[in-house]
Amino acid sequence: MVDLKRIRREPEVFRQAIRLKGVALDLDQLLALDQEVQGLKARLQEIQTERNRVAKEVPQASPEARPQLVARGKALAEEAKGVEEVLKEKEARLTALLLQVPLPPWPQSPVGPDDTANVEIRRVGSPREFPFPPLDHVALMEKNGWWEPRISRVSGSRSYALRGDLALYELALLRFAMDFMVNKGFIPFTLPSYAREAAFVGTGHFPAAREQVWPIAGTDLYLTGTAEVVLNALHSGEILKAEELPKRYAGYAPAFRSEAGSFGKDVRGLMRVHQFHKVEQYVLTEASLEASDQAFAELLANAEEILRLLELPYRLLEVSTGDMGPGKWRQVDLEVWVPSEGRYRETHSCSALLDWQARRADLRYRDRDGQVRYAYTLNNTALATPRILVMLLENHQLEDGRVRVPEALVPYVGKEVLEPCG
Repeated sequence: MVDLKRIRREPEVFRQAIRLKGVALDLDQLLALDQEVQGLKARLQEIQTERNRVAKEVPQASPEARPQLVARGKALAEEAKGVEEVLKEKEARLTALLLQVPLPPWPQSPVGPDDTANVEIRRVGSPREFPFPPLDHVALMEKNGWWEPRISRVSGSRSYALRGDLALYELALLRFAMDFMVNKGFIPFTLPSYAREAAFVGTGHFPAAREQVWPIAGTDLYLTGTAEVVLNALHSGEILKAEELPKRYAGYAPAFRSEAGSFGKDVRGLMRVHQFHKVEQYVLTEASLEASDQAFAELLANAEEILRLLELPYRLLEVSTGDMGPGKWRQVDLEVWVPSEGRYRETHSCSALLDWQARRADLRYRDRDGQVRYAYTLNNTALATPRILVMLLENHQLEDGRVRVPEALVPYVGKEVLEPCG
């Protein structure tokens, strides 16, 4: 959510943001509704002032004048009730529109309607040249008995079950990521995979991406697609001290996405599944571009270091205005090379959201001058499975079908090569 006062002051800035991010929102409708709300509030104040005046006059009024004053007081009370009802309805509509207003993007962000406008920043590492015909990750899993094909009968499509060394490898990767984040000074969390609606509104997943989220029947809870949802809500309603910031959190939780609208995409293998596991980086910092930029660089550097430790070739993309989502100030994606597809695929998404989430989630702190301000938030993936397994299996495969374990992972896996499972 953005500051309504700023929208009033700079409507053209937000008209441009709406255009750049492709948001279906009529800002004039929002501003007109805002005028109505302000008018109703002013009328309510006038009514209350007159009610107070009438109430003071009644005790001193003559017997002849008193009934008229009492009647006037009752009429004002009825009018106030009617105005309050209309005001409540219009404020709810205004809030619903405010939740759709996008944050103006970083001025250097590429302008474009979708991911075709993303701009490559740089590449790190070179795709491997294989001296043998390489297999894709599904063939590798089938050859080594690492894949349980019966799972679709049990859990439906877009489900996966790993066996043998690959199951242990997935668990090792998650512990590796958590240890890495702890060594970087982040506080580790294991978190629930569900939250109330307010938490999703706070991150911006609601209302825009509601179709991607599964509700839990019979409750007021929804399954989360990232630990960010829970982490972002932890300090909601509190007023933190400036000295407490930045808050650096690393959250692990199983994650769930309905994959609505993805019919026919990546139906084979581990690339796009309903349930996955994710270690998320999250930072809550003071409201300054300098602090945000510093945290952004830190989150991005962490992700890059993890990919280098996994010995994977990757590239960085500056994400365009039309692809970054309404709440983002800046977004940089990291993509890793997938040999079987001959292209890079996203593994990390580093985002700075300034105070857009903080206003929605009521994340505040008292600065060193004693002023209460909304904080800034940032997030980035640390590591998500099983997608990263696609890249690890394909890039590190051996000629006999086994898979080499990167040196940094050997202490976690306990071996240098993943062996077949009988």
